[in-house]
Amino acid sequence: MIERHSEHLPVLLNETVAALAIKEDGFYVDGTFGRGGHARVMLSQLSEKGRLLGLDKDPAAIAEGQRLAQQDSRFSIEQCSFADLAEPINGRLWQGKVDGILLDIGVSSPQLDVAERGFSFQKEGPLDMRMDPDSGMSAAQWLATAEMGEIAVVLKTLGEERFSKRIARAIVETREQSPLTTTTQLAALIEKASPFREKHKHPATRTFQAIRIYINNELEDLKIALEQSLNVLAVGGRLAVISFHSLEDRIVKRYFRDQARGDDFPAHFPVTADQLNPRIRLIGKAIKASEAELIMNPRARSAVLRVVEKLA
Repeated sequence: MIERHSEHLPVLLNETVAALAIKEDGFYVDGTFGRGGHARVMLSQLSEKGRLLGLDKDPAAIAEGQRLAQQDSRFSIEQCSFADLAEPINGRLWQGKVDGILLDIGVSSPQLDVAERGFSFQKEGPLDMRMDPDSGMSAAQWLATAEMGEIAVVLKTLGEERFSKRIARAIVETREQSPLTTTTQLAALIEKASPFREKHKHPATRTFQAIRIYINNELEDLKIALEQSLNVLAVGGRLAVISFHSLEDRIVKRYFRDQARGDDFPAHFPVTADQLNPRIRLIGKAIKASEAELIMNPRARSAVLRVVEKLA
């Protein structure tokens, strides 16, 4: 599959790179390379000794990264989930030496804009939704076999869809007549099954989000990636995470809070703050897109950036 050009505007670009506090000779990891918007600015701040590793599951992102690697010897890229980031880092003998990691969670603009990827309910395309279309089960395959109760739970928990049972029932009833194979087919089904629409939001928004998260195991991968990131960072290294909806941000916020708090002693246990052995310190508050950025890129409206620094 050839991916047509789709402009990608990296979200919170200046804020993210500034928060990583790039060291010119440092080792860095962009765990979600995408089309390289953040990576190129990170590279611009590295010396000839600095190195940047890009990771991505998407073959189109890997192709873009390989072109960049041919142009810049400081950069390399590998195809894998950020949940597996420890493997390529250990393979380079970078464990405990990484000065910064960026995780930009969720689906990218090019993935949404290319109909063949099946992420968008606004474009006619195959019902796929896989970040790596060569691996795992597609959305169409899952919807063709999953039980109604399972579908409803996924829509409720991962999409916070209030009409999850109605939509799940409609999916099962429809597939008994003919298979669900396209994005617009599913979107029309959801619209018909929903009693009313939210203002400024298509009825299929939450369901498509839920299915995409489930198919790509996004939340579990995020939890693993957060832990692995802290394990491979150098002391003083920074982890920056950009999330786009409440489920992701809740995981990041709680994990950072717990790691900054340190050991879990009983309440009123006589220990001082430094005896709790916190692993990280929080760098500032959560950062959101400015009004100027939202004018240029409305998709940044839900983005939240959180940054921490490893202490030990």
